[in-house]
Amino acid sequence: MCTCITYENGDFYFGRNLDLEYSFGERVVITPRKYPLTFKRMESMGRHYGMIGMAAVMEEYPMYAEAVNEKGLCMAGLNFPGNAFYPVAGKKKYQVTPYEVIPWLLGQCSCVSEAVGYLKETDLVGVPFAPEVPLAPLHFMIADRKEAWVAEPVEEGLKLYENPFGVLTNNPPFPFHLMNLRQYLNLTARAPENRFGEGLDMEPFGQGMGAIGLPGDASPASRFVRAAFLRWNSRAPREERANVSQLFHILDSVSMVRGMVLTEEGREDVTTYSCCVNACTGVYYFKTYDNHRIQAVDMRREDLDGRELISYELPLGEDIRTL
Repeated sequence: MCTCITYENGDFYFGRNLDLEYSFGERVVITPRKYPLTFKRMESMGRHYGMIGMAAVMEEYPMYAEAVNEKGLCMAGLNFPGNAFYPVAGKKKYQVTPYEVIPWLLGQCSCVSEAVGYLKETDLVGVPFAPEVPLAPLHFMIADRKEAWVAEPVEEGLKLYENPFGVLTNNPPFPFHLMNLRQYLNLTARAPENRFGEGLDMEPFGQGMGAIGLPGDASPASRFVRAAFLRWNSRAPREERANVSQLFHILDSVSMVRGMVLTEEGREDVTTYSCCVNACTGVYYFKTYDNHRIQAVDMRREDLDGRELISYELPLGEDIRTL
């Protein structure tokens, strides 16, 4: 399970929790402009936009969970089991595998409108990286500071939805979340007004009562509502550190604490990492479940005209400062 959000307060930010019961070999990876990107059924890219994000690198291929390119276009894949469908052979102009679609789009598109134009002519095909590496069932959020969209590969084809909330979680499909949010029109960050009965002398007896009914469980539908409510009611100074801190606080509100969610095999589903990238500057911030210190990698401080992947191992042990 995962949660992805956008956030704008001066600069534009894109962040996510990756919730999983195991590590997939993730590391922060920068793909410079001249690193060759190859695709199973598409022409390779010898030159493209530089990008940074969290990825597993297999046979020197960056398999991104999420990334942002140097133009400020962001994209993330989130778990979508039971609904994701990848045909072995597609009928549209572009045939791209799920693990290729992030570098393929971020490599050539500077904004969401360009990416959506490509996606309208794309099939996500069921071609695995290798026989022993099965495809993950995913749907995707793609965003820039102007708009966000959701792409869902289902049996009827690749469905595209404009996302006015700037939030994505997991199942059910996105139209459900759009309808489900309408059940929470009464929520407010302010003190509630008495609507119970006209003339009754009733006042709130504590702070926060305007949001009674905001779901607190870990289900995808509840995390969607909670993240959307906090995102839209967020207030922070228009300053980099305050914005980064605020986005991580929102992500913390929908994170998985070890033991609260168990898989069918009895394994703990936890937030293995949280990330926040300033899409305007290319600075990628992250923290892991066992290391709460916020780390940062600045894509623009590296040689973006290079020909080799640049990667950073994640610091996994807790880093506690003693005063």
